[in-house]
Amino acid sequence: MQSIVSDAGWPIWPLFALSVAGMAIIIERFLSLQTKRIAPPELSAQVLQMVRAGLDQPQAIDKLQSSSPLGQILAQVLRKRHLPQAELRLAVEDVGRDVAHGLQRYLPALGTVATIAPLMGLFGTVIGMIEIFAAYQPDGSDPSKLARGISVALYNTGFGILIAVPAMIAHRHFKSRVEGLLLQMEQAARRLNDAIRA
Repeated sequence: MQSIVSDAGWPIWPLFALSVAGMAIIIERFLSLQTKRIAPPELSAQVLQMVRAGLDQPQAIDKLQSSSPLGQILAQVLRKRHLPQAELRLAVEDVGRDVAHGLQRYLPALGTVATIAPLMGLFGTVIGMIEIFAAYQPDGSDPSKLARGISVALYNTGFGILIAVPAMIAHRHFKSRVEGLLLQMEQAARRLNDAIRA
């Protein structure tokens, strides 16, 4: 590892920092975007039972709201159920926007990592090319200096791509996961509203 860092030159350090940031975001989002944390499968049925049993008191609704993002949305449906349908929808959409914002946290940063990494690798490539040209002499260049410039260029290019590909895959995966979770929560809110209206 030390030899790689030595051969890649100083431009590799910003790439290392970027890779650590990207990995931290991927791990955090992987742990945070689990279905059981965001939209527990049994929660909708439990809320329906609570409403049918007449146990939907303010304390129970507060507890529901703090349980999960889905709980926030279902609690809003219960709190605003007396409103006309159009106003209820607006109130639930407001909470839904807040929930969506929380679920998408750090995803723009992960997208930035995926975009910036190849550019930083390209910057390292330019530094390597500068070293190659600086080592050139009309009366004969030092092969070790030429090799050093080539290694800086290639290591940084390769490492930038190596960071960007997993970051882009993870970004697309988490974005798709968030969309799926939001759809599940929207359907659960609709089912609860329909059950209350019926």
